[in-house]
Amino acid sequence: MNLPAFPKPLARLVAALPTWPASRAFAAAGNLLAWPGLRELDWSAVAGRRFCVHVRDVGTRLYFSVWADGFRAEKNGLADVTFSASAQDFARLALRLEDPDTLFFNRRLLIEGDTDLGLMVKNMLDAVELETAAAGMPAGMGPLLLKLRGLASR
Repeated sequence: MNLPAFPKPLARLVAALPTWPASRAFAAAGNLLAWPGLRELDWSAVAGRRFCVHVRDVGTRLYFSVWADGFRAEKNGLADVTFSASAQDFARLALRLEDPDTLFFNRRLLIEGDTDLGLMVKNMLDAVELETAAAGMPAGMGPLLLKLRGLASR
């Protein structure tokens, strides 16, 4: 089953928003939802490096860095590595419905800049099982994520 495409009217609205608040919201959501399942990874090799997630069909770029205590939003729009894909493909990656290597070789996921850094992070994230990450999520979000994955994989 395909996930729905990001609605175009909403994409135009999001694209018009400033990058800094969107990056702050992304980092805050990442710290709340994803970091509990990721904090045990060895982030020392990427600490302080700057990342960008470019959601092509939404027209937004999210800038952040990773530290031992989680994600931090970045203001200046500089990135060591940029990951670009559609909102649907990022959702499929997050739900583990799609393999990042498949998306990369089909040119649906682009890694630009320091590709060695990008591949290192990709491999670190691939090593985390969705169930493990979901178990660390607060307030019932983990079971909701797993249910969403089940519905989307039908």
